[in-house]
Amino acid sequence: MKKNTTLVTAGRPHQRPTHTVNPSVERASTILFATYEDMTASTGKITYGRLGTSTHRALEDAVTALEGGVETRLFGSGLQACALSILAFVKAGDDVLMTDSAYDPTRKFCDRFLTRFGVTTRYYDPSVGASIADLITDKTKVIFAESPGSLTFEVQDLPALASAAKAGGAKLVVDNTWSGGYYLKPLAHGADVSVQAGTKYMSGHSDCLIGSATAADDESARALFHAQLQLGVNVSADDAWLALRGLRSLGARLPLHEANGLKLAKWLVKRPEVARVLHPALKGAPGHALWKRDFTGASSLFGVVLKPVDVAGQRAFFNALSLFGMGYSWGGFESLCIKVEPELNRTATEWRDEGIVLRFHIGLEDVDDLTNDLNGAFEAMAAARG
Repeated sequence: MKKNTTLVTAGRPHQRPTHTVNPSVERASTILFATYEDMTASTGKITYGRLGTSTHRALEDAVTALEGGVETRLFGSGLQACALSILAFVKAGDDVLMTDSAYDPTRKFCDRFLTRFGVTTRYYDPSVGASIADLITDKTKVIFAESPGSLTFEVQDLPALASAAKAGGAKLVVDNTWSGGYYLKPLAHGADVSVQAGTKYMSGHSDCLIGSATAADDESARALFHAQLQLGVNVSADDAWLALRGLRSLGARLPLHEANGLKLAKWLVKRPEVARVLHPALKGAPGHALWKRDFTGASSLFGVVLKPVDVAGQRAFFNALSLFGMGYSWGGFESLCIKVEPELNRTATEWRDEGIVLRFHIGLEDVDDLTNDLNGAFEAMAAARG
């Protein structure tokens, strides 16, 4: 089936003559069995609430179909999905190769948590491509990619990373949140695990926290399951239901996000206050060729490097915004704008731009209203400069 049909139909196991359109919310801790035989033959069935109910299974099945994998596990947040997708494959003495453009909380997990248990993390240039093979040792068990990076939007060469990982005996884990699982299929490009912060485009309404990790094969799926099981990770049935409801409209929302994002990105390119726009779908942007090869579309999260502006100008810009919210998330129906500082989160590469970096998430509002809002903010910034 085509993607949009899959989004509408997956995870809807109808077993009764009459049924609801969407699976209902099933909250439970204890599961009762009708007979002794049912209880002792419960392998593969729902046995305890911590392991999920039919609501969780419906979302897992839908995400598995979207990502093109064999099994999906749900987590309490995108960060939890990233962390568990690393923990599932490492032990003391092992080594992780992490992209230098990674989501900052993922970096902090590696630097502040993994090190306590004897797991080393080395950061690599996100543009390294096939040369990552030179960094792999016999201790390297996970290569972690994020394509594009959610602060500076470098697109990574996933087939090259996957080939090197396979040759070196490592697992390739890809944070696929930017595409919503809709515009990029990491597993089809050789990745072993595709991770999403379902909090973002999957749920689409900024009202739940959830993460997912989809495995490409049975071995990776078992490792993810045991990591989840042994750490007692659980997602509420209500959040799973909200994410599943959001997933149904992903195919309608993302094209509008894409169109709005591109319109605004092209408008920003022409602004005199802007030094450059970090949007992979723009011709000439870093990583555009890889984006065009591997992606079927773009989401609406991108960066803008402003020409140098003082703190007073920055404050005036943000305080003048009325439609753009200031919040540390993205993927919902509302537009957001925050200042990010990539120079603080680099060890393998150096961020050299002098101006501040703004991260935009473009929502579902009318673009003319959004450009008017930004125009007023730029005017306020100019006035503050005197």
